[in-house]
Formats: sequence, structure tokens, C-alpha cells
Amino acid sequence: MKIATFNINGIKARHAALCAWLDEAQPDVALLQEIKSVDEGFPRELFEERGYNVETHGQKGFNGVAILSKFPLEDVSRGLPGDDSDEQARWIEASVVGKRAIRVCGLYLPNGNPAPGPKYDYKLAWMDRLETYAKALISSEEVVVIAGDYNIIPQAEDAARPEVWRQDALHRLDSREKFRRLLNLGLTEAFRARHPGAGHYSFWDYQAGAYDKNDGIRIDHLLLTPQAVDLLEDAQIDHEIRGREKPSDHVPVWVQLDA
Repeated sequence: MKIATFNINGIKARHAALCAWLDEAQPDVALLQEIKSVDEGFPRELFEERGYNVETHGQKGFNGVAILSKFPLEDVSRGLPGDDSDEQARWIEASVVGKRAIRVCGLYLPNGNPAPGPKYDYKLAWMDRLETYAKALISSEEVVVIAGDYNIIPQAEDAARPEVWRQDALHRLDSREKFRRLLNLGLTEAFRARHPGAGHYSFWDYQAGAYDKNDGIRIDHLLLTPQAVDLLEDAQIDHEIRGREKPSDHVPVWVQLDA
């Protein structure tokens, strides 16, 4: 089963590019972020005609997450547990029913800038909730993939110019420490498990020719429970689609599981 995460930066602007990638890459499951659409405005028919089941958790104008799956989706849940007052559409999860059930969780973690400040406090609090929920997911001993735009540059090697990002919310010490706490629970960052070393990025800014200069950062991650890691066959970044017409500033990252 091929499971991908892709921050599309607006379904209205990016639906053609997204469909082209789906037709080419043929992921079994695609977890989307920043759909920037209410649920009823999401063009689900474009994906249903390609054989995908569609579940969304939308929000007008910004945020918003979705799951596209060629397999049936069961037990769909929206919103990260732990704060009933949080109205931002940043979390969706469901069980993908193939040869075996796989729990997929799609997230759009807060950016947190400017930092320090209220937005950064929200980011850190959101990560605390994520840690608490991740513990429960791990305790379930299920095959779970927690994937999305984490807005975290985990290590210096995950940025072409780490010094530029040192005081940014994506790379501040508190952010990186909370990401490390997730890994220390027993989760494995799939891409790093297959590709150690520098030079691998999933985001390039639209400004100053960042993609042409390969001035990127790696902030889109798939974290796997131990039961999911046992099934890991491959992990890759489809970096080349950043150079296509009307691209997102992110590119897809995916894993292949023996499932």
C-alpha cells in the first residue's frame, strides 16, 4: 500500500496539478493538507471518478485536511483530541481497510510564526496534544501512520541554510524538542529511516528562485508505529513535481508498506 502526504496549498488553485500527480503516482492513500475549502466546496467528484473514497475536514479560506483512499474508509474522526474549543481544521483520521486495517492520521501542524508569541504558544500546545494522542495510538498496537505537514525542520541537515531558520518557529529548539519527544515514544520517521543525510527537501518557497537553487527545507513527515515500521518497504519524496506548472510550494512524500 502506497500512502502519501501532500500539502496542496489550495484545492481550487491546485486541483489540476493534484490530479496529474495522482494519475502518475497512483497512491493508494493520499493525505492532503491546506485544502483551503469548506467540505461542500471540495471537488470530490474529481477524485471519486479516479476510484478514491473521499473524506474532508474543511475550513473556509485556510487550513483544511482530507483523505483520498482507493480502499474503504471506516471510523472516520475529525479534530485532534484534547481541546474541544479548537476550531481549526488540522486533523483527520480513518481506518483504511485493505488486506489489513491501517489507521491513517493526516495532520496540518500549526506554523507558529511569529515566534515567540500566541501563535507559537498554540503550536507548542498542539504538539503536546499530539504527543498525548500518539501515546494512545501506540498503545493500541495497531498499524498507524501519522502523516502530514508538521511545520518542523527536525535537524540542521533538513534545511539548505539552517542558519536562516534558527529563530523561526519551524526550527526553534522548543519545536524540535517536541518533535523528538514524538520519536522517543517509539515512532519512526519513515523517510529518515530509509535516507540518512542532507539534501532532501519537501518545501521550497515561491520567492527568490528557491527551487532552482534547491534552497529547501524538509517539513513533511510520515511517522510510523512499530507495527507499521515492520511493513516499511520504501519512502521517497516526489521532488520533481515542484518544477511543474502552478505547483504547490510542497511536494508529496510517501511510503510503501507491505500491506
